[in-house]
Amino acid sequence: MRLTHPDGTPVHLAYCTNVHPAETLPGIVEQLDRYAGPVRERLGCDTVGLGLWLPAATAERLDRSPADLAELRQRLADHGVETVTLNGFPYRGFHDPVVKQAVYHPDWTGPERPAYTLAMARVLAGLLPQDVTRGSVSTLPLAWRDPWDTVAWDAARRRLDELAEGLDALARETGRVIRVGLEPEPGCVAETVPQAVAALADTDPRYLGICLDACHLAVAHEEPEAAVASAVAAGVPIVKTQASAALIADEPRGPAGRAALEPFDEPRFLHQVREECAGEVRGRDDLAPAFAERDGLPGEAPWRVHFHVPLHREPDPPLRSSRPLLSRTLGALFAGEHPVTDHVEVETYTWSVLPEKHRPEGPEGLVEGIAAELAWCRDELLAHGLRPG
Repeated sequence: MRLTHPDGTPVHLAYCTNVHPAETLPGIVEQLDRYAGPVRERLGCDTVGLGLWLPAATAERLDRSPADLAELRQRLADHGVETVTLNGFPYRGFHDPVVKQAVYHPDWTGPERPAYTLAMARVLAGLLPQDVTRGSVSTLPLAWRDPWDTVAWDAARRRLDELAEGLDALARETGRVIRVGLEPEPGCVAETVPQAVAALADTDPRYLGICLDACHLAVAHEEPEAAVASAVAAGVPIVKTQASAALIADEPRGPAGRAALEPFDEPRFLHQVREECAGEVRGRDDLAPAFAERDGLPGEAPWRVHFHVPLHREPDPPLRSSRPLLSRTLGALFAGEHPVTDHVEVETYTWSVLPEKHRPEGPEGLVEGIAAELAWCRDELLAHGLRPG
């Protein structure tokens, strides 16, 4: 789905397929039949954007097989789907029964992560629409915070330099510029946008930048306008933004607040929690440790929880979402004279682990939910001055 900024820049809106569990190429193609095509039809648009998640084995297969890549490109076209961005954060197994901290492995200290990311970049260069010359790939913000030392820093910087060299070679070979964005996330080496900016110091801004996830931004208690301004001032590009909303509990230690939060404490994904107390942001790495009686968070201020909730509807009271902060994030990115980024990816991957009464009923329910999220995000972008087409 394309929109246009008042300065004439095309802005691409997509939803991320990490919401779907398929990891093989046949399974990914089947997603187009079951979800992507019906989402486009429900929206009533000619083209819908798809931010593909390609696990490492599938990315490698597509990278090595021009025939498989051509088939995928054709199947995308058959469904009226365009792809300008890939999600390269999860390496594999994103819908295993338990993911938690496994999603941060392999990290940027070893060879697997840059090899995977370059494979995705080459695949994306072959999937971009003919009239698009720039794509984006999001990746983890170096690693989980522990263990991390100067040796790890040095290794990661070397890997990022290798990545930039590979992306430059790809651009010269294909005429397609693929940019990779570190995605700040609570608990990681780069939790915040300023930390990601610092991590990217002395790297090549033509190819390396930031993926700004609005849920992560909210959980970290960052002000959207200041976060965006800090990246712009440092000359670090925001290569894409993930339109997402966090879960907020205003009275998490109260009986009603705790009862409402407990169904979100599920076993698959990590749900970092942050609370701002007297100007200090305190955190725990998941809901269960936050609840712990002796070592948990005090609950004297609202908890912001890393649980991506659907954009188009608010959670049941007494919970709420960080959707107003998402709106401000989109305003900071698009309401100026020129857009700060041109790729927007709706990334609510948690539909299958929502409390049972809020889960979609079958494929049709998920299609309806994804289409409603895209429609909400489209309308929000229009409210910030973009226009259709």
